[in-house]
Amino acid sequence: MKSALAAAGLGLALTSPAAASEITTGGKLLLTGGVSALEGGAGGGLATWAVIAGNDTSSGIGGKAHATHVGVSDYSLRAAGVAVGLFDRVELSYARQEFDTGDTGAKLGLGQGFTFTQDIAGVKVRVLGDAVYDQDRWLPQIAVGAQFKSNDQGAIVRAVGGQDDSGVDYYVAATKLVLDKSLILSGALRATKANQTGLLGFGGDRSDDYKAQFEGSAGWLVSKRLVVGAEYRAKPSNLGFAKEDDWIDLFAAYAINKTVSVTAAYVDLGDIATFKDQRGLYLSLQAGF
Repeated sequence: MKSALAAAGLGLALTSPAAASEITTGGKLLLTGGVSALEGGAGGGLATWAVIAGNDTSSGIGGKAHATHVGVSDYSLRAAGVAVGLFDRVELSYARQEFDTGDTGAKLGLGQGFTFTQDIAGVKVRVLGDAVYDQDRWLPQIAVGAQFKSNDQGAIVRAVGGQDDSGVDYYVAATKLVLDKSLILSGALRATKANQTGLLGFGGDRSDDYKAQFEGSAGWLVSKRLVVGAEYRAKPSNLGFAKEDDWIDLFAAYAINKTVSVTAAYVDLGDIATFKDQRGLYLSLQAGF
């Protein structure tokens, strides 16, 4: 019943018996499992979703790998990672981020091309609902998770007012695909102390307390291969030396096939480490099974 509803909606028409069988035995609808977020798990580019990484359903194990580059006015960020989905219930992920200060590093007194590196290990558990196949009720798919983050520049983190070079984010996320409207909607609340998602450490001279921050995504499935939309991610501002702004993006994700997809976005990251109006392009390549 649920798979029949899914096959009927949003122009992802699965008209042949073979296509319907693929959905029930081999994988998820294209793009409904999200892409790879900057921190490694399945979601949008900036925001975490409740979906589990990989193309497989509850019958097996799936996974996803990604390489991402974000270039803004004065900085660049490189990220790469992998995520494994176990029976569409549990997700384990790992990502490494490299925040390259480029020419700005010299202006900050850090040195030309100074780079902060952060390792992120994540775990996510689906606790309720199914984002795609629960079309006969409004209940979204709900997941809880944690991300364990470690930064390699503890001395500099403390010099700018940060309290720690490692920390843990906790979140609860809800994601829903509304088939008859061709919409993907997702929201999450994240408890965090992270400065610039942890790239500038955790906690600060202004605050060392966990704060609940909202992150959300809305996407329109133009076709079975293309989704366009926007994201918003609120962030705390713990460091006295520099205000931290919320992040937004406008994105397009295209599934080349069931294995490979690409995401491009225009991002506005606001002020970062006293440098204002950090805007630019986000590009990510994902491969999954």
